Order: sequence, then structure tokens, then C-alpha cells
Amino acid sequence: MKTPVVIHRAIYGSLERFIGIIVEHFAGAFPVWIAPIQVEIIPIADRHIEYAEKLQRKMKEFGLRVEVNNKNDSFSAKIRNAQLQKIPYMMILGDKEVESNKVSLRLRDGRDLGIQDIDSTLNQIKKVYNERSLELWK
Repeated sequence: MKTPVVIHRAIYGSLERFIGIIVEHFAGAFPVWIAPIQVEIIPIADRHIEYAEKLQRKMKEFGLRVEVNNKNDSFSAKIRNAQLQKIPYMMILGDKEVESNKVSLRLRDGRDLGIQDIDSTLNQIKKVYNERSLELWK
């Protein structure tokens, strides 16, 4: 017969409680600065993936945690999945965005900010991040 053993250290107990409080308080919708994934890039079609990966590299150089959703799901499933994960920013890429070198930006709270310039969008996200703001967009 084997007996399960739980190893517990007091210092980790307080950290566990703190993390539990944070998760419960924000209900998983963390502020930008502590969100595990800050931006999800959602290409509409396979032909937009190259541009999405280029943007991903640029954003990672900017210090952001970003992923490209290049799964074979439908576009609406990609949006729904990002909203369920409570990712703060969704960048939608279609033909218009690739041609104009811009992004269509949506926030996890449902706001659609339309087509935005990449550099000004990155600066705005970085500003929210650096100020440790609870707001997604100022």
C-alpha cells in the first residue's frame, strides 16, 4: 500500500494564495502586463500567415508575448477561442490589412477598434503595459 505525501513549504503557500486571489479577482481576464498571451494574431486565410509571422517577430522584439493562430479552424472559431482565453488584444489580418501594412484590432471586451497603424498600435499596447494599467486601451 502506498501513501500519498504532500510536500508543503510555507513560503510557497503564501504565493499560492496570492496567485489564487489574483486569478479569482480578475476571473482570468488579466491586465495586459500579466496576461500569459498579450496579443493573438488571427490570419483570415493561409495567404496571410507570412505577414502574421512577420508581425509576430516585430512584436516579440518589442517585448510582447504574442501568438499566431494558424490552426485550420474557421475564422469565427479562432475569434471565439481567443475570447474564451481572455487574450487582451486580437489582431485580425485579411487582404486589406496586408495590402495597407496595418492591422484590424479587437479587444477582449468586444470592442472593435477597426484598422490601425501597426507602430501606433504597438506603442499604445506598450504604454498600457508600462503603466501597469487595468484598462486595455486609452
